Amino acid sequence: MSPLAKWHRSIPGLTERFELFVCKKEICNAYTELNDPVVQRERFEQQAKDKAAGDDEAMFVDDNFCTSLGDGLSPTAGWGWG
Repeated sequence: MSPLAKWHRSIPGLTERFELFVCKKEICNAYTELNDPVVQRERFEQQAKDKAAGDDEAMFVDDNFCTSLGDGLSPTAGWGWG
């Protein structure tokens, strides 16, 4: 569900994220960003398989993003808000 979010530190199977709604409007969609290039590539690869199987919301493998993470030029700040 959240391919860019880190896993929860103490609850297996969850990610660290939240959404803030005010008066039925989404104000914030935030999560702790995953910054491990190996795990990130694995998640993207799973998403690509899901996309090929018909999941319209699944991501493709973003090689440039994974390469940037691996080179230490992290495009993430460790916390995402959008």
